[in-house]
Formats: sequence, structure tokens, C-alpha cells
Amino acid sequence: MIEIDQVFTHTFTITQAEVIAFANCSGDFNPIHLDASFAADTPFKKPIIHGIFSSSIFSKYFGTINPGEGTIYLKQTLEFLRPMFADMPYEAIMKVKDIISTKNTAIIDCKIIDKNTGKLTLIGEAYILHKDKIK
Repeated sequence: MIEIDQVFTHTFTITQAEVIAFANCSGDFNPIHLDASFAADTPFKKPIIHGIFSSSIFSKYFGTINPGEGTIYLKQTLEFLRPMFADMPYEAIMKVKDIISTKNTAIIDCKIIDKNTGKLTLIGEAYILHKDKIK
């Protein structure tokens, strides 16, 4: 059962091969994500992960881990604070902010932290529904 103030964490890494696969699925072939030579001339100095791809870790977590199967993702706000890079360790941290029991819905603060630097890379808020695990 999901409860207010619960905190969930999930450590993950996204590979460059996964970035390429995401580009193929999304059609976003911006060279900032795929071309090391191009990225070398940017402030980031190397390819960065697509922001939307990096935030998809929340969909994975809610839909397959907690609350898991049957979760409906209703809304997500996002603010991209720093670039994320392939093959680096990150941690998604989710804290239950509120529960709307009449709608079986939870509002969850979401953030991603770079495990090497401890710096925030992304913040946002998710609204999820689960008829059995959010009351």
C-alpha cells in the first residue's frame, strides 16, 4: 500500500546503446545525443541522454516495481537541471507527497541524482493511479 511520506529509490544506468535505441524509437536524432564529435563542441563536451528518456525511469518504476502492474500514469511534470550522460550511475528518488483516496491517486515528488556528484539532474511531480494499492 502506498502511503504519504514514503520514499522509494531506484539506482540505474542508461547505456549509449539504449540512447541509440531511444533515438530510433522516438525519431529524435539530434547529434547532441548521438555524435561524440558534435557534442565535443558543446558545453557538455560529450553526448547527453535525451531528457524524456532519462525521465522514463519513473514509468518503469511505477509500472513494474511499485506500485507495479496495473498502475496508470496520469501526469508528470519535469524540470531538467543538468545533463545526464550514458554509462553513469544515477538514482531516482520518489517521495509520496499526497494521496487522493477518492480517486486511488498518489502525487509523488520525483528527482534524479547523479550518484558520482550527488547533484540533482531532474525534478518533477507524478500523478499515478492504482485501484488496489493507493487508497
